[in-house]
Amino acid sequence: MLNIVLTRIDDRLIHGQVATAWSKITKATKIIVVDDTVAQDSFMQMVLKSAAPSSIKVEIFTVNDAVEALNKDDDGERVIVLVKTPVTVLSLVKAGVAIKELNLGGMGAKQGRKQLYKNISISEDEKLAFKELIELNVKVFIQIVPDAKQILFDKL
Repeated sequence: MLNIVLTRIDDRLIHGQVATAWSKITKATKIIVVDDTVAQDSFMQMVLKSAAPSSIKVEIFTVNDAVEALNKDDDGERVIVLVKTPVTVLSLVKAGVAIKELNLGGMGAKQGRKQLYKNISISEDEKLAFKELIELNVKVFIQIVPDAKQILFDKL
């Protein structure tokens, strides 16, 4: 199993907060993006790779390919896993990826979603996915930036 130092939901994936604050505080050496759409979009892959610090490797996988990649033997890398939705994380956990904590960083408003907290909006399906993750003993918390206090999802 790879050394996952942070699993984060952020619909922007790699951007300033992840590229600077989170990668620094976690001492990450690799970012793995798990998203079926981005994994098929070479332009978006290029954009995401260019947004990461040059010292950090970026790999982009579909959900199915990510299961195999994340379950590889520890290679010494410190890995941040980035996804857009809790449904993706739930798929990974159900497929045997050992994710113990889930940082909820950003899920923007869009049709079918209601505001949960500041810049976080969720749909009913996403709410159910979060609840199932919690039932599977995943600690789900909101923490936009590293120096902010963690807010447990099940306390909202």
